[in-house]
Amino acid sequence: MKRNFYMGAIFLALLAALAAGSVMLEKKAATRAAEVEAPRFEVDPLWPKPLPSHWVQGMSVGVSVDSQDHIWIVHRTNTFEPMEIYASAQPPKAECCVPAPPVLEFDEDGNLIGHWGGPGPGYDWPDSNHGITVDYKGNVWIGGNGRGKDRAHFHDNQILKFTQEGKFLMQIGHPMMSQGSNDTENLKGPAKMFVDKATDELYVADGYGNHRVAVYDAETGKYKRHWGAYGHKPDDTDLGPYNPDAPPAQQFRNPVHCAELANDGLLYVCDRPNDRIQVFKKDGTFVKEAFIAKRTLGDGSAWDIAFSKDPQQKYIFLADGSNEKIYILLRDTLEILTSFGDGGRQPGQFYAVHSIATDSKGNIFTTETYRGQRVQKFVYKGMAPVTKKDQGVVWPTSK
Repeated sequence: MKRNFYMGAIFLALLAALAAGSVMLEKKAATRAAEVEAPRFEVDPLWPKPLPSHWVQGMSVGVSVDSQDHIWIVHRTNTFEPMEIYASAQPPKAECCVPAPPVLEFDEDGNLIGHWGGPGPGYDWPDSNHGITVDYKGNVWIGGNGRGKDRAHFHDNQILKFTQEGKFLMQIGHPMMSQGSNDTENLKGPAKMFVDKATDELYVADGYGNHRVAVYDAETGKYKRHWGAYGHKPDDTDLGPYNPDAPPAQQFRNPVHCAELANDGLLYVCDRPNDRIQVFKKDGTFVKEAFIAKRTLGDGSAWDIAFSKDPQQKYIFLADGSNEKIYILLRDTLEILTSFGDGGRQPGQFYAVHSIATDSKGNIFTTETYRGQRVQKFVYKGMAPVTKKDQGVVWPTSK
């Protein structure tokens, strides 16, 4: 009897110790989780203000913020359903609406303060706008991914440079002239650009037809260098559909969708359909890569990148137009800390979130393509503990 009593006591003591240990482990885990912080955002459902003159916004495929914290977007004026632009019919079929000019400039309060764009003398306006960047000098760069009438060849093999007032400055490349990913004269469906202040070099995610990053002199347009995935010479061999279970592709798939240069000289490239970010030095030397939502098929997960505004640019904000969210990553490790957003039409939701940019205050701006057709603002609310991997819609908190 005594032996059974002692055995039972020992068993109960072990259970108590295990329970206490489990509680301690849970407390430690909760403490560690609370120690992990990330930037926190709330959607501003009242930004921007309504456009004037019965203007409406088409597929919105680029956003950039200039040194004055003005927000620039580019949208496609030929992407409307007929009823959306009845007022532009000849004769008009209704009072509303007409396409807004392709390039729109907003101030911090969401007022439209500038607009221009479209075909003009001396340059080839893209058949399908894609990407907008305002560089450190205030110049506005626009790319395009339009195909020719036969759909087999890309019309938009060029990038355009303008002043902020819309005066044409320079064109790199020519429509229908691309010779592929090793052509030094033309691009092929360029998706997005970034100008390096230190070297005045233009980095291009080139993109929809080619499989490379291309670099040019931002003043003269002179070709400098280019490379493909892992720093390899790009190859235009068709890789077929992306397979998440296959070994990582040794070349980029189309589209190479962004090329963003950080303050420390590292270039972050969106290999969208391969669900990955690749990081390079300025000379094309491969540094590292990370896969994002690796089992995303179709349009892929890595659409566009913006950096946090602290001097170290500690965080990456990655737009994922397939999974309809914005990821927040640590830039040094490319670890995903959390995400926000969800699919839908209401503020804070997305349909094909395509492009992303940050202003000097840390606010995020996004545009949506396909039937999304809008720009949204997410207000930076400071740092907060990471309590959820997926935050969903970041609606303003009640006060």
